[in-house]
Amino acid sequence: MLQTYIRGKDAIECMESVCTADIRGTANGSGSLTVFTNDQGCILDDLIVNRVQEDVLYVVSNAAMKSQDIAIMEAAVNKFKAQGKDVAIEFLTSADQSLIAVQGPTAVAALTAVTKLDLSKLYFMNTVVTEVAGVENCRITRCGYTGEDGVEISIPSTHVEQVTEALLQQTKQQVKMAGLGARDSLRLEAGLCLYGSDIDNKTTPIEAALAWLVAKRRRAEENFPGAQIVNKQLKEGVQRRRVGLTMDASAKPPPARAGVEIYKDSQKVGHITSGCPSPSLNINIAMGYIQEEFKKPGSAVQLKIRDRFYNAEVAKMPFVKTNYYVKPKQ
Repeated sequence: MLQTYIRGKDAIECMESVCTADIRGTANGSGSLTVFTNDQGCILDDLIVNRVQEDVLYVVSNAAMKSQDIAIMEAAVNKFKAQGKDVAIEFLTSADQSLIAVQGPTAVAALTAVTKLDLSKLYFMNTVVTEVAGVENCRITRCGYTGEDGVEISIPSTHVEQVTEALLQQTKQQVKMAGLGARDSLRLEAGLCLYGSDIDNKTTPIEAALAWLVAKRRRAEENFPGAQIVNKQLKEGVQRRRVGLTMDASAKPPPARAGVEIYKDSQKVGHITSGCPSPSLNINIAMGYIQEEFKKPGSAVQLKIRDRFYNAEVAKMPFVKTNYYVKPKQ
């Protein structure tokens, strides 16, 4: 992942000029998921922006889009500097800082054993710098792309092995190394998009069923790239929408992978962007884009896999209930 710090009294205004989040309305020490958009209102990447202080932002974006994201943020900073505004940017290299994700029901219990921080007060999307396993200046953010409770820990790279080993030693909490395959099935069960698969630079947040990422204040101000197009879609609707799908298990179908076509009454009405067997549900699940008139949960469709049709149904997401550690409502 690309880790970035943006500093200065105009840092918030600068970052808001390229994404859809209400950073100004976010409390210090917390963050939100957002997207970079282009002038067509389409998604250039998804990212998390944490407001550390009024004049410090910590941004985490996708490593696969590193070059593009650096260019987007650098251009915004340079534009603001040219206007005499106070903003500076720092991109952390892998030699400087590493990022690990610890996810699952016992993730926080494992971390509690190696830090003095009271994690019971660190809620979903909160961030703090503390000591972990004897290593100072580690940033813990209570988030992760699995739908489960957990944290992402930014660690000085010279000590990342030390922190990782300390966590793996928490055998009571069953901490184990896991690869992207585990992350991918979990994020799909949670109905979370993967950039380059489920969202891309030809997809708007509205088509992707991510209207909630476009903050109300930002809609009203129309001061992010493509804002007028996004607002028009919010008002008038779109022709296609991202949906979840479950497959009829009775025919023992193969999983529907990216590119599989969706049919309704012998007519192609969409396509799959992600799919896999669900370890939690023991059925095949998928997400994809379908014509707007067929998006209603419960709608019967067919998926064409290797020249054979299999029955499926549009389903609500998440497929599996998420377990984020959210702050209790007052």
